Amino acid sequence: MSTVALAAEQVPERHYTHHEGRGATPHRSNPVVVHREVTTLDVQPGMNVAEFGTGSGYSGRLLAELVGSTGTVTSLDIDAYLVRWANLIHHECGINNVRCHVADGTVGFAERAPYDRMVAWCTPPLLPKAWTDQVASGGLIVAPLPIANVPNMTLVAKIRVNAGEPTVEAVFTGGYIEATASPKGDLDLPGRWVDWENRVQALSWISLSWRGDDDRLHTGARTALDRLLHAAHTESYEGAEVDWASWRTFAAALRDPQLTVAGLRPDLWAIGHATPDTAAVIQQDGTILADSPNSPSLAALRDWLTAWEEAGRPAPETYIPNLVRADDGGQGPVGWHLRLSQ
Repeated sequence: MSTVALAAEQVPERHYTHHEGRGATPHRSNPVVVHREVTTLDVQPGMNVAEFGTGSGYSGRLLAELVGSTGTVTSLDIDAYLVRWANLIHHECGINNVRCHVADGTVGFAERAPYDRMVAWCTPPLLPKAWTDQVASGGLIVAPLPIANVPNMTLVAKIRVNAGEPTVEAVFTGGYIEATASPKGDLDLPGRWVDWENRVQALSWISLSWRGDDDRLHTGARTALDRLLHAAHTESYEGAEVDWASWRTFAAALRDPQLTVAGLRPDLWAIGHATPDTAAVIQQDGTILADSPNSPSLAALRDWLTAWEEAGRPAPETYIPNLVRADDGGQGPVGWHLRLSQ
């Protein structure tokens, strides 16, 4: 049995995720995935570890077991309610080497740095420089990172930091809720990069990688979303069942400026191509929607899908990851974007 599995046996999972005083928290990650990320993190006794996203408190408790009585765990969350309850539950369990704080995790927590390990259960807009500055040389970060500037296109990266400079050692399929500046209530709507949303009659939204070319009234986003909601053309994908993890990674790696992501129903995401004049997407269930059967966006989407099939539906782990330093003239967060190549 692995070290993480042994440590997990000491953690009363349901006491954290379904505490009788707080109730079940929807802001929690699947324990199986938590174990995978923590295994990748390679936590050793006596280490100083930071986690971003306190959630139910379960992951912090697991890290506390791994670092032991000589180690420390710092847990950060933007939601004061979750932080207060996690601190109380740790106290109830007699756990003294974890401290949870209300803070914006994207700026780290310098007062308890340097950290030997960092792990994130929420997705920042890029790898923050604040994190790499606060990790000891030789330390590790395991975090979900966007691979395109649209929602739900992420991979989990294992990053080694040496003297403040990060290098990606591996990437894995996965992703978590977007990091936001305030607590997030609606978990059906992405926390970042939504260019237009409708809340009546039902929730729908769209994200355009070309949002910088749209006008101040978001005319392009509004029009593209309306075209997809009232699609004049519908067809079923002729290939095998869509491997969504493979397809979304491939679409992101294309780096096409017309890349578009949409949620036409709360439980069904879509990826495709849109311009100010046309739009076409494929949904997770294999349904293709377009503004017309002769849509230029539909032709582009079909070309993408053909290229994906000809490439053999590559697994996300097979791409070459690169960290590209953010260069936006000081107008945005400082750090590195994760980008992929074949």
